[in-house]
Amino acid sequence: MNFLVKLEKKIGKYAIRNLPMYMLATYAIGYIVQLINSDVTFFLSLNPQAILHGQVWRLFSWVLIPPDSGNIIFTAIMLFFYFSISRTLEQTWGSFYFNFYIFMGLIFTVLGAFCMFGYSELFLQEKMAFVNANMQMAYGEIPAIYGGSWFYATYSTLFSTYYVNMSIFLAYAATYPDMQVLIMFIIPVKVKYLGIIYSIILVLEAFGMGIMGLFVIGASLLNFVVFFIMTRKSLRITPKMRARQKDFRKKTAAASQARKVAKHKCAICGRTAEEYPNLEFRFCSKCEGNYEFCQDHLFSHKHFKRSDM
Repeated sequence: MNFLVKLEKKIGKYAIRNLPMYMLATYAIGYIVQLINSDVTFFLSLNPQAILHGQVWRLFSWVLIPPDSGNIIFTAIMLFFYFSISRTLEQTWGSFYFNFYIFMGLIFTVLGAFCMFGYSELFLQEKMAFVNANMQMAYGEIPAIYGGSWFYATYSTLFSTYYVNMSIFLAYAATYPDMQVLIMFIIPVKVKYLGIIYSIILVLEAFGMGIMGLFVIGASLLNFVVFFIMTRKSLRITPKMRARQKDFRKKTAAASQARKVAKHKCAICGRTAEEYPNLEFRFCSKCEGNYEFCQDHLFSHKHFKRSDM
């Protein structure tokens, strides 16, 4: 049995229902915070150096950094689009599988940030010193609350929910390859072609950013590869099919229970111990045969004789 199928049976009931709505609310909070103070991004970002120096809230607060903060109308349209396809995936896969996909993407992103930190500490000391010196000359000393290093403060802002959303779109394209979307609300294009185009763009973008791009983009999209390898069989069974299977098993078990022979049954009135648990049942020693009677008929019944049978 697939690992995720077993895991769903154990903890599936704890899955967050309607997770896309919570994700949308998180983005909305992030936009409001950025409108109030754009520098707050340095305070919320996934900065591994700052985390190791006690700023542990960054392990979670980076999800407040919205995927885009440009044109508000374009952003609203894109957020509605991602919300729509997220709802579709949740309804198709079920809440547990969608939760697993999203949280695995978040965890891989955090791991990617720490891999970037380890690589930088080992191989990029000169680059770090150069960036910190130039940024300090231009903007002064960076506050400790913002991470204490211009190098990590700059690269850490790249770890946002943008690439997690991209992984949602790739998952949608893989699940509904022949679904059509309207480019510019006019041109119909199948999602699988957009998925291929976006994949190529992401690969080129990752290599264009150098080794940092592999950490930032690769970590965020690794969940797409891992998830579809793990669920190549189990996703063939939709939530509706699983619900029908569960209902069928429940009805089969009930029918099987109904067919069971009662342990105690009165030979006169037919009442059973299952139906009347407070009744007492006894065998009659004067009856010829295996006859049992309830307490109301134990002494009042006519004794059975083999000659009467």
